[in-house]
Amino acid sequence: MKVNWLKFSALAALVNCALAKQPNILFIITDDQDGHMGSVEHMPLLKKHLIDKGTSFENHFCTIAICCPSRVNLWTGRAAHNTNVTDVGPPYGGYPKIVKEGINDDYLPVWMQAAGYNTYYTGKLWNAHTINNYNQPFVKGYNGSDFLLDPFTYDYWHARMSRNGQTPKDYSGQYSPDVVADKAYGFLEEAIAGDAPFFVTVAPIAPHSNIVAHPLTGLLNELEVLAPGAVNKFAIPEYAPRHAHLFKDYKIPRTEDFNPEEASGASWIAQLPKLNDTMIEYNDEFQRARLRALQSVDEMIERLVHLLDSKGVLEDTYVIFTTDNGFHASQHRMHPGKECGYDTDIHIPLVIRGPGLAAGDKRNIVTSHTDMAPTLLSIAGASRDDFDGLAIPLVSDKKSAQIAARGEHVNVEFWGIGLPEGKFGIVQPDGGLSYPNNTYKALRLVSKDYSLFYSVWCTGEREFYDVRRDPGQMHNFFADPKLAKDYTLAGRSWQQLIYRLDALLVVLKTCKGNTCVKPWESHHEDGSVAILTEALNPKFDNYYLKYPKVGFSSCELGYIKSAEGNQDHISHAGVSWMTDVEAPVQRGQEPFQYRGSWSDWV
Repeated sequence: MKVNWLKFSALAALVNCALAKQPNILFIITDDQDGHMGSVEHMPLLKKHLIDKGTSFENHFCTIAICCPSRVNLWTGRAAHNTNVTDVGPPYGGYPKIVKEGINDDYLPVWMQAAGYNTYYTGKLWNAHTINNYNQPFVKGYNGSDFLLDPFTYDYWHARMSRNGQTPKDYSGQYSPDVVADKAYGFLEEAIAGDAPFFVTVAPIAPHSNIVAHPLTGLLNELEVLAPGAVNKFAIPEYAPRHAHLFKDYKIPRTEDFNPEEASGASWIAQLPKLNDTMIEYNDEFQRARLRALQSVDEMIERLVHLLDSKGVLEDTYVIFTTDNGFHASQHRMHPGKECGYDTDIHIPLVIRGPGLAAGDKRNIVTSHTDMAPTLLSIAGASRDDFDGLAIPLVSDKKSAQIAARGEHVNVEFWGIGLPEGKFGIVQPDGGLSYPNNTYKALRLVSKDYSLFYSVWCTGEREFYDVRRDPGQMHNFFADPKLAKDYTLAGRSWQQLIYRLDALLVVLKTCKGNTCVKPWESHHEDGSVAILTEALNPKFDNYYLKYPKVGFSSCELGYIKSAEGNQDHISHAGVSWMTDVEAPVQRGQEPFQYRGSWSDWV
C-alpha cells in the first residue's frame, strides 16, 4: 500500500500545531473495570462519544492489579518497584506511604501545572486518604479538587469528600458516582472559562465493590483504612435506582476459564474448589450490578462531552478513558476480585479521543499504565528523562518500525495477598479475607506472531501460557510437561524460550528508566536484540543458559528487595556468544520438570 506522504505530513503538522497550542485534557478513570466480561460493550454512550470518535488501544495493560499502586504507577510513569508503593494501605502503600516517598511533591499534576496547565480532580485519588489525614499534608498539584475520603470511599450512599482542602462534607443519601459527575461538570465549566489549558481528572468509584463504613462508637478516628474483616466487607456494588431494570438476563461469558472442571494456575489459585451453582448465580448478579453501576459513568461521559462541545473546545481536547485495573469473577474458580497476573486482571480498556486520533480506529501497539504519565506530559509539550515508560504515539503511521520501537513487553508485579470479594469470599475462620503468598513477578509479551505470559511466584512455582492458543490461560506448561514437549517458537524449543523469558524478567523486575523500555539491551549492549525472536538466535544459547534466574527467598507483603533473589546481572565482559553452543541445544531437547526451585530443573 502506498503512503500518501503529503497527506500524512499535513496531518502531522496539524497535530504539531495542536500540541503547540497545548490542548486540553479530560481524563476519566473508573475503578476495577473488567475488559473481559463485556463492561465496555455495555456502555453505549462511551461507544458513541469516545470509541466511535476516537482510538482504542487493544493491547493496554496495568502493571500491578490493585488500585493504589496502579494509580501511583499511572501518575508517576514509574514501575511499582521504583515507587515503592505496593499496597492500598500502610506500611507498604496508601496516602501516608505516598507522602513518605515524596510522590505528593513530584508527580503528574505538579508537572502539568509547571507546564502551564490548570489542574482539577474529583473522585477517588489514593487509598488511606482519609477524613483524618486529608490535610496531613494537603494533596498537591491541583487548582481545584474534591476528593473521596476513607473510610467512606467505597460506600456508594455515604460519601464524604473534601473540597480544596476544606473540612470533609457528608453526602449521605446521594449516589456517589452521580455526586462525582456533578462535581466534574462544575470543575470542567470552571476549567473551560479559565485562561490556560486544563487537565481535569474524574475518578468515580464504579464499578468497585460496595464497602459500607460502620465505625464502632469511639473508633471513628482509628478507622483510617477500609480493611476487610467483620466490620467492612466487599459487597455487591450499588447502583442508582434508575438503572435497576437493566441487564436482567446478563451472564458472565462461559469461556474455558469460567469455573473449570479442573483447577488451574499456581499458588492459592491452583487449590481453589469448584464454585457451586449458588456461587455462580451470585457472581452473575455481582457482575450485573457492576454493569448497572457503570451506567452512571456512561451518562457522565455524554454530559461532559456535550459540555466540551457546547463551549467549542471539544476538538481541542483529548478525552481519555481507562481504569486502574481489571477484574475477575468465576474465572479460574475465583470469587470476584483482582490482584492476579492473568489478562482478566491486567488487560484493560484505554480509549483516547482528540486531535490527530483516528475515529473508530484500533491500535495494536503494546501500551501500559507506565506510559500514561509520559503520554500526558508529551501532550502538554513537556518531557522528563526519568520515566520507566514511553509516550504513546497518538498518531499512527501504520509502519512496523513504530511498533518495534515500543517493544512487545509489559512488566507485571505484585506483592502481598489475594482478596476475594463478595459474600462467598470469606476464607478465614475469623471472617477475614485473604489468600497468602500472592507475590509474583510476571511479564506479558504481545506481537503479531505470538502472545505469551510468564510468571514466577514467591513460592517457587511458575506459569507459562501461549495466550494466542490459550486465551483463558488455563494450560500451564510447567504443570503439564506434555505441552512443552513439541512446542516451538521461531523454531526453538520451549526450554530455550524459557531461558530467554527468565533473563528478560530478571532485568524487568528491578529495571529503571530506559532499561524498562529496552530491557534486551541489558543482555545485548550492541543493540542487536530488541525482541524475543532475535534473542532466540542459537548463538546466544550458552549465555542464556548461564544467566541468573528469577527467584524469591521468601514471600513478603511488600517490596523487600533482599527477598527477591539474585540482584546482580552477569557481566557481558568475556562472554563469547559462539562458545559451547551445542551442549545447551542438546540439553534443551528434554522438557523441564518442576522440583521446587530453579536449581532443580532438569
